[in-house]
Amino acid sequence: MNEAHRTLVAVAILTAACLPGTPAPAQVNQNAFAVTYVEVAPSAAAMATSLFKDVAAASRKEAGNLRYEVLAQIDRPNQFAILEAWGDAKAFEAHGAAATMTKFRAALKPLQIGPYDERPSLGLAVGPVQATGSRGAIYVLTHVDVAGGQKDQGVAILDKLAAGSRKEPGSERFEAWQQGNRANHFTVNEIWKDQAAYEAHIMSASTRDYREKIGPMLGALHDDRLYRAIE
Repeated sequence: MNEAHRTLVAVAILTAACLPGTPAPAQVNQNAFAVTYVEVAPSAAAMATSLFKDVAAASRKEAGNLRYEVLAQIDRPNQFAILEAWGDAKAFEAHGAAATMTKFRAALKPLQIGPYDERPSLGLAVGPVQATGSRGAIYVLTHVDVAGGQKDQGVAILDKLAAGSRKEPGSERFEAWQQGNRANHFTVNEIWKDQAAYEAHIMSASTRDYREKIGPMLGALHDDRLYRAIE
């Protein structure tokens, strides 16, 4: 994402929830969120991990940062995800333009085998924003892409899923975000205490009901991936 595009998306995040006639659930959050997917060469995973740890430590010290987590996919440790939460879109935009990020992305670029896939988002259904997972917890990131005409129905279904899932045993976080520049694309961001808690969740009646309802609305596969924090 270039700087002009990033700025436009940041403005959308700041204002979308305030536009007249914009449907959103009651839990809409004015903080700024982002998920970024990065894939590096398998042989470069350790080097990339070191870069991610350094940028995470620096980013957490920046004004407006609420949460900055870096995850590695469990079955593909060369595939990473960054989860960010900022006080507002201006803080997120300032972070992206900072020298720390410029240097980080320049160092990371030679290791990548895919794009730096950053997706700024609105928080639709979130819990305590500053909460992070316990050591060894399982993170689950799911990309949900519904047909444009069913966006509002998708929002309602995800809102219900998040509210119910946060009450389940072993749930440490369950959030639904809406992508800033594609309003029918969503990220579901979950943390479960351990594998048993995660498996109990996916086999629950509420999760099965969600999958039955969302399935016919999807424009792509229900893409859920399991991660662990790198630190």
